[in-house]
Amino acid sequence: MKNNFFKNLLLILVFIFLFLPIIVLIIYSFNSSQMNILFEGFTLKWYKELFNNTDLIESFINTFLVAISSTAISTIIGTISAYGLYKYDFPFKKIINGLIYIPIVIPEIVLGISLLSVYTLMKLELSLMTIILSHIAFSIPFVIVSVRTTLTKETITYEEAARDLGASNYRVFKDIVLPTIMPGVISGATLAFTLSLDDVVISYFTAGPGSNTLPLYIYSMIKTGITPDVNALTSIILIITFIILLSLVIIQSRKIRKEAI
Repeated sequence: MKNNFFKNLLLILVFIFLFLPIIVLIIYSFNSSQMNILFEGFTLKWYKELFNNTDLIESFINTFLVAISSTAISTIIGTISAYGLYKYDFPFKKIINGLIYIPIVIPEIVLGISLLSVYTLMKLELSLMTIILSHIAFSIPFVIVSVRTTLTKETITYEEAARDLGASNYRVFKDIVLPTIMPGVISGATLAFTLSLDDVVISYFTAGPGSNTLPLYIYSMIKTGITPDVNALTSIILIITFIILLSLVIIQSRKIRKEAI
């Protein structure tokens, strides 16, 4: 009994530690004080002021544009690369498999400076496009690692059997390979989207004039103080994310019940 009590207490404390900052952020989005240091009163005006802050809205749109674009491209490239690295043998394959992990383990500041140097040598003007290219570069390895974990020898066996029965390359990939690796593709895409959405360091080195993202916008406000309208925007993002996750859980639970019946 005592062991269960302490385990439950520890679990509760861990959840409080994880979710308390989020709860405080949401509460302070209703703070009537513009300084946002002490909670002085309840108000909804910051949710109205949010839509009048054109710089904040623009940075929010830029952030999602970068995240969606880089996720889509890195997921396609990463999935094809993972499949090719698993199935085919070619020179320097082991070296390439090792090099994939370098962008994952090196500090982001090193990768950011390296990408900035490359763009300077190529005489590319820093813009929203260079941020997208940078996010694609550091997201691809995460997608490759995620997809490769779902590839097994059975996948290749089923693929070869389908080819022997006369299935085309498109049919084999669509009906056999893709359904098998889909959990890895989804997890890799989700990870790439999350990493792109809240990236500061790489975006800081590769952003140009007029290509501000939400993390960079918030970072620039640290010295002067983050206004409550930023808390309002992040609260809306959190609520939407929670609704999406809850919907996915409900859909998954219904699917499991139907399969059980």
